[in-house]
Parts: sequence; structure tokens; C-alpha cells
Amino acid sequence: MCGRYTLRVSPAELAEIFATLNQIEWTPRYNIAPTQTVVAVRQAEQGGRELARVRWGLIPSWAKDHKIGSNLINARADSVATKPSFRQAFKKRRCLIPVDGFYEWQAVPGQKIKQPFHIGLKDSPVFAFAGLWESWVDPEGKPVETSSIITTDANEAIQVVHNWMPVILDPVDYDEWLGRDQQDVERLQKLLRPCAAEKMRLTPVSTLVNSPRNEQPECVAPLGV
Repeated sequence: MCGRYTLRVSPAELAEIFATLNQIEWTPRYNIAPTQTVVAVRQAEQGGRELARVRWGLIPSWAKDHKIGSNLINARADSVATKPSFRQAFKKRRCLIPVDGFYEWQAVPGQKIKQPFHIGLKDSPVFAFAGLWESWVDPEGKPVETSSIITTDANEAIQVVHNWMPVILDPVDYDEWLGRDQQDVERLQKLLRPCAAEKMRLTPVSTLVNSPRNEQPECVAPLGV
């Protein structure tokens, strides 16, 4: 599961890193939580890539209630192509979720409170999760765009903390993942693999991140520094 992450770059940096046609308003975030507004990169109608602000927690187009989104913040790689909540988005509405790190919690023997870690890539200050987006119309007729992060088996580095990890896409695969004409399920699922363990950086951080109300630089400060 991926339930919390960070994105601390400026709108201009986002547009440059992901080569998008537009910029969006964005304030650096230290503790992004489900149901909040997040950034997605998707293929634009006119071609190229665009940035969008969407809600984290996918609401299928057929849903009767927005509350289902709270249970659909992640999509498992092994079932994303067949699960009714995700299969249409997997075919036609794939996206990138830009991040610079994510949090996971490790159980500590003899303690009730788990130890949080901020996890990133050693050589990539900003990277992208494989994501899905969807458009849902609320009872008042207003369209609501939402998203979900795809997860897969944890690599050897993450296994000491958690059994699952978000799918971190290689930049060379971005265009294929975003392409609307690409609907080869077998080919797409080959992209949903664990990131190489040697690329990962795990840093123990304060339990400040345990509460989504805490949104400050101290959330990512290494313990003991």
C-alpha cells in the first residue's frame, strides 16, 4: 500500500521535468494524504502531456457515491486490468503521479508505534508512480477527477518495511504508459514491476508524519540530524 508521499518542487519545475504543455498551481507538500488534491501527468487531448490537479482516491464513473474513493487509493498491479473499479481507467486513462518520496511504516518489536521511513530514489530527486485517473459526475452534475496509485510486490530494500510498494516507472516508459493507443494489457503489465532495490534510499523520519494534519519540512527530516 502507498498511503502518504511528498512532492516539494515548484510548478515550473514540474512542467520542465515532465515536459508538459502547461503549468498548474502547486505548493510544496511534505505529507500528502488520501482524498487530498494531488498532481497527475496525463496525455493531453491535443497531444503531448498535461498537468492536472485531481483528488487522490479513484471514483469509478459508475459509482453512486463518492465515498468509494477512500477505498480505492491504490490499485494492485496483478488485478488492475480486471477489477471493475479500475479496468476501464487502465485501458484508457493512465497517468503519472509525480513524487519525490513516499512514506512507509516499519513495525518495531515491543513497541506499539511503528517507525516511519521516507523512501526515494538515490539518483532521481523527482520520479513518477504509475497511476490511473477517472472522471465522475457528482449528484449536482459537476465532474470530479480522481486518481489511484498502482502498487506491486516490494523489492528487497522495501521488504524490510512493507510487503508492497508503489510502481515507480522508468522515464523511458512514460510515453508508452500514457499513450491512449496502447491497450496491450500484457505489454502494459510488464511495466508494472518493482523498482530495482539498489536504487532505493530509505531514511527514518519523525512520527510527525503519522498525522496528515502535520505538513511541514520537519516531516522529512532524518532522525538524529
